Amino acid sequence: MRTELTAAEWAQYENDGYLRLGRLLDDAALQALQDRIDAIMLGNAALDYSQIMMQLDRIPGETEGPGPQTKGHKQSTLRYRKIENLELDPLFFAYMRHPLVEHICRRVYGQDAQVACYRAMFMNKPAREGTHLVWHQDRWTNLDRDPLITIWTALDPATKANGCVQVIPGLHRKLINPEHGSGFLTEEQTQELLSQYEPVYMELPAGEAMLLHNHLPHSSDVNHTDIARRAFSVCYMDGATVAKNGETFPIVF
Repeated sequence: MRTELTAAEWAQYENDGYLRLGRLLDDAALQALQDRIDAIMLGNAALDYSQIMMQLDRIPGETEGPGPQTKGHKQSTLRYRKIENLELDPLFFAYMRHPLVEHICRRVYGQDAQVACYRAMFMNKPAREGTHLVWHQDRWTNLDRDPLITIWTALDPATKANGCVQVIPGLHRKLINPEHGSGFLTEEQTQELLSQYEPVYMELPAGEAMLLHNHLPHSSDVNHTDIARRAFSVCYMDGATVAKNGETFPIVF
């Protein structure tokens, strides 16, 4: 099991704002997480659904767009768009503590710092569906400091055709639209960005992960294929972070 990044890899990450980590899930572990998230969507998991934030994607013939994001199971379907609070699931939480991820968090936040989970979420683009995600940089004005890193893991092959993440390398050092509380770019800013830079498509095989700086501009398209594009995304933050509303966050390391 890989447990550390090399000096060259750290340099690449610091330059680009992202780094492919290789495969962190073997076949058995990948299958276990795939089966687990399907069971959660279908309502078959032994889990306190009242604590799980869930959002349906568009249901063909029923809804025009994604449903509201609220706690609790909505219906037995694989057409969920987003499921949060997965740190409450033992299988997903165990993966969140992968030794390589701990190494990354210690390097970013300090060897002796506590590291918390801001959010652990399943992101899904169902076959022939999915939601277009406009260009943005992840940030949160309800916190006294921004979480800096996300580990994004493909649970299915992520391809350009099925709406994989797109990034603009190297633009993680400065906020493009600091006035927006969630980092979303205006249409004018998006057009200017794409006129100057060529997006890189993060095509990953299932089981592979990538490290992303949260300020790296990114986007994703809808799914144009007949297979889902499932992924598990975890945002790690300094455990000393304070939320303005007094919210607390689970410690991972």
